[in-house]
Amino acid sequence: MLAPMPGRCSTDILSGMDGSPLDKESDMRMNDRSHAARAVVPGSWLVLTAAALGIFALLTFLFNPMASNAAPTSNAAPTKATVVATASTGLGRVLVNSRGHTLYMFGKDKNDKSSCTGQCATFWPPLIASGKLQAAAGAKASLLGTTKRTDGRLQVSYKRHPLYTFGMDTAKGQTKGEGLNAFGGVWDAVSPAGAKVVKSAAGTGTGGGYGP
Repeated sequence: MLAPMPGRCSTDILSGMDGSPLDKESDMRMNDRSHAARAVVPGSWLVLTAAALGIFALLTFLFNPMASNAAPTSNAAPTKATVVATASTGLGRVLVNSRGHTLYMFGKDKNDKSSCTGQCATFWPPLIASGKLQAAAGAKASLLGTTKRTDGRLQVSYKRHPLYTFGMDTAKGQTKGEGLNAFGGVWDAVSPAGAKVVKSAAGTGTGGGYGP
């Protein structure tokens, strides 16, 4: 005997419980659109925020003349200078370098040319020009000059006398090289006028030296 067919009421109840495949597919498409819409919103806000910031920066630049006309910052190092000054010593006032060490002239030098090279220059280092020459504290700028050494470097001169320091002068005011006869000539400190400073007879101490 055949089972009776379900009635319309029973069919409607079953359809409402399970739902048709078409209805499920429609719901899935709606959910996908909803997720896509939510994903687009944050990206749109980012684009709008970036555009607003760009407009704000442009307006700030246009309406702030100080920012647009500001001079570029310079990273150049300060210009070096070779300083020749004067200082009081036991010999009186003499020329000194930037460290306060006594400057000497060499009796063997002639015509603004240095005769002190090799081992001589290790004991009596020449004052090498580095940058602009600068006279200070009583030295005369008009007497400053340079002379080319045999190695091509420029040595500072004063009234056409090449200038040197002495290796044994390790502190300001020392004049241990004064009056020494070494490397074929006598070494003397230099006065602000560009003349050699000579020790008084009571304080004379020549001889010895570091020459051959």
